[in-house]
Amino acid sequence: MILSGHEIRRRLGCDIVIDPFDESRLNPNSYNLSLHDELLVYEEVVLDMRKSNRVERIAIPADGLVLAPNQLYLGRTAERTETHNLVPMIEGRSSIGRLGLFVHVTAGFGDVGFAGYWTLEMFAVQPVKIYPGVPICQIFFHQIIGDITEYSSDKYQHNHDIQPSMLFRELSADDASPQLELDFNAETRPEAVGAGRRVVR
Repeated sequence: MILSGHEIRRRLGCDIVIDPFDESRLNPNSYNLSLHDELLVYEEVVLDMRKSNRVERIAIPADGLVLAPNQLYLGRTAERTETHNLVPMIEGRSSIGRLGLFVHVTAGFGDVGFAGYWTLEMFAVQPVKIYPGVPICQIFFHQIIGDITEYSSDKYQHNHDIQPSMLFRELSADDASPQLELDFNAETRPEAVGAGRRVVR
C-alpha cells in the first residue's frame, strides 16, 4: 500500500523526514523533491565496474544548463530524506518525463532506513535545459510487511553529496589496464556545460 499525502504529513518527524519540507510540494500520494545546483559526469571513455571512475563536477547556473543526449549526468536532490518502517521510492514527475528527461536509469527503489540525499542518474532523450531548484522527481512510500532490518551501508548511507557508483568496493581491484579520459567537446557537450567545472578524483 502507498501512503497518501495526508499520511505522509502525519508521519513527518517520526517515520519520515524531508528536510527542508515545503507544504506546497505535497501531492495526493507523493512529495516533489527538487534538483540541487551541481552535477557530476564521468571522465572515462569506458566505465569500469572494478574501479573508481573519475568524475567532473559541473555547476548548474541560475539561468539554466543544457543537457546533451547520450550523456549520463549524476545529480542529487536538494532535500535530505530519512525513512523508517516504510520503503521509500522516487519516480520522475510526468511533466519532466514529457520533456524526455529520465531522472533515474534504474535506481528508483529505496530501502527502509535509508537516510541521505538521493543521487539521480539523469539522461536526456534530446537537448533539454534544466535549472537548479526545479521540482525534478517525487518520493512516495510503501508499507512493508514482516520483520525489518534497516538499511546500513558504508557506501551510500548518510551521504552528503552526489555519489558515483561504488560497486568497485564489492569487486576485486584490477589495475592491469589504465582508463582513458573522455574528451568533452562541442559535439558531445553543450557550451553551457563549460561553466563551473572542477574535477573530482
